[in-house]
Amino acid sequence: MIETLDALSGLMRQHGAVRIYAKKLSPNDNSKNQVYLGGDFTALNILPYGEVSTDSSEKAGSVRDRAKSPVRFYWIDGGGKFLAPNAQLILYPDYPEIRMSGFLLGCRNAPAEIMRVRDEGRVLFFGVTADGEVLGHAAAAGSPLARVLYALSGLGQVGVFLEIPLAKEDVGSKQRLLDVLTAIYAKHWISSQKLGRDGIARAYSARNGGGYTLEAELGISPNGYSEPDYLGWEIKQYAVTNFDQYRPTSPVTLMTPEPTGGYYREQGVEAFLRKYGYADKLGKAGRINFGGIYASDRTYHHETGLRLGLVGFDEKTSLITDLDGGIALIDREGEFAALWKYTGIIEHWKRKHAQAAYVPSLFRSPPPEYRYGPRVHLCEETDLNLFLNAISKGVVYYDPAIKLEGDGSSSMAIKRRSQFRIRHDKLEQMYHRNEVVELDL
Repeated sequence: MIETLDALSGLMRQHGAVRIYAKKLSPNDNSKNQVYLGGDFTALNILPYGEVSTDSSEKAGSVRDRAKSPVRFYWIDGGGKFLAPNAQLILYPDYPEIRMSGFLLGCRNAPAEIMRVRDEGRVLFFGVTADGEVLGHAAAAGSPLARVLYALSGLGQVGVFLEIPLAKEDVGSKQRLLDVLTAIYAKHWISSQKLGRDGIARAYSARNGGGYTLEAELGISPNGYSEPDYLGWEIKQYAVTNFDQYRPTSPVTLMTPEPTGGYYREQGVEAFLRKYGYADKLGKAGRINFGGIYASDRTYHHETGLRLGLVGFDEKTSLITDLDGGIALIDREGEFAALWKYTGIIEHWKRKHAQAAYVPSLFRSPPPEYRYGPRVHLCEETDLNLFLNAISKGVVYYDPAIKLEGDGSSSMAIKRRSQFRIRHDKLEQMYHRNEVVELDL
């Protein structure tokens, strides 16, 4: 039996955990009723998950749409690591809430004696690995491990999850991040670089090296399943003109998903550009562009004839009412030129983190160098519904840069760039908690 948090953290680390969380279980958190993971979508930024599908469930005579996604979930204990092949997240967008189910089915070594009962005082621990696995360990009510967890105070909290230190001497992910950013700030000018998948930093000469250089200083290698991640924090640098006023030189790009429906998807990007695009404004022959700013204000863009809207979303309650809907570019005939289905947005959302740090930077050349400032904007507990609500209010907008280039022959080149952006001074609307920290040398 695992009796201490140190022993559990050590076991989690042995199996690859880079972050550990705990959920205090209520009587309704069991295999029959599923495990409640929150009354919003915060859990989507905590637990990695797979492809999203939809179905309907019937309860008390009513039918509810829900989204489901598999989780690579393993139970661990002193005897080893055991796959729970049917574990999944279930999203109820009309509540909203997220639950986990199937965590016992098909796993002989699962802690059924703990997860089938309604005892108050049980604890479910989650370990998240760098490659997207979720490790689970359940502590019975009254067990030494559960008593230790309930006796602790001062743990960081994200949604319904408590953040557990990886080691006894761990001061917490936020303070460790601030300590490292302080050390980077103290270096002043740093040569532009990019960390390779082999862990080696190499010189980088392109103008977009601000983020890569910061990631290299933090030791962040390219990650296939999420955004740049340091101790569970998404790291975002942004260019400023100086460290006195911290005026950003460009908006923040929140997401860059490709449409999953509409004319764009059904007929292809070239057909979309030929129907809704426009000739290059500088007169470059053979180029068709699709750009502009699209906000949810019910106005049609003067060059493309499209507007941005939300389909199947109740702006009064800020809830998804139809999972088959989504974010849409709509023409004057009411047809969808492009559609980002909610299921696709939910799947793309796993690249976000519940916690993000926005770090200002300066650039100079030659040689290309970056300096990172002392004012760090820490944002915690983002939520998919906050994102959709910000779109409905016009705070988040669509800012594409899609183009087709050709020489009149069969050779055509298409560039895709769909991005949803927000002004830096509006970022607070994307998170439940915000804090600006001044680093002190």
